[in-house]
Amino acid sequence: MSALILALTAGAVVGLALGALGGGGSVLAVPALIYLLDFTPAAATTAALIIVTATSLAALYGHARTGNVHWKAGALFAAAGLLPAAAAGALSARLPQPVLTGAFAAVAGLAAVNMLRPGRACGRASGVRPAKAAGIGAGLGALTGLLGVGGGFLTVPALVTVLAAEMQAAVGTSLLIISANSLASLATRGATTAGIDWALVGPFTGAAILGARDGRRLAAKAGGTRLRRTFALALLAVAALMLIDALT
Repeated sequence: MSALILALTAGAVVGLALGALGGGGSVLAVPALIYLLDFTPAAATTAALIIVTATSLAALYGHARTGNVHWKAGALFAAAGLLPAAAAGALSARLPQPVLTGAFAAVAGLAAVNMLRPGRACGRASGVRPAKAAGIGAGLGALTGLLGVGGGFLTVPALVTVLAAEMQAAVGTSLLIISANSLASLATRGATTAGIDWALVGPFTGAAILGARDGRRLAAKAGGTRLRRTFALALLAVAALMLIDALT
């Protein structure tokens, strides 16, 4: 199978996961880039940031049109994460590849476990607690900058907890935060973007954007719980393989 077909297929799967689950799809982008398209871990995290940014911005537009974005709360989370995202993005290029792979495996495992947990009940939106929002926002920014993942699997539950927001509003607001953090991290990765294979990243990104639209329809038909469980089990397997690779 050619690299272009692999890029299109992987992009579609990432987009489907993002559209259906509101997060977690970007966690698949890095291993797909490394193991299917032969990117180095450093190049894969940078390419994943490009994919995450473009897909998140496209999805954010749709959520904004339907009123599913808390702009003030999202801006607070995003502002707290900008500097950590930029600093972690600069640090990422200096870390040994096995360290990056091992750290990513740990985050992928955490994402899978989080998806297997029962959903948290949602209530009416409430006021933002600035200190807690800033702390969570900074942590999410650092995660995005270091590993090239949007962190939607952590951002959405955090917004539900801090804002008591309904799930659709949490997903829409998380896209604002992810987009801002990803852009901040990309700004510090100028050296690594020079080596990106745009002939593969471009089609990967396009397929992810289109797949995200179909993911919403898939979630409505198949049921969110079943999809999350299936995705989580696949993600656990990916995390285990990456951890073995990092240790050998």
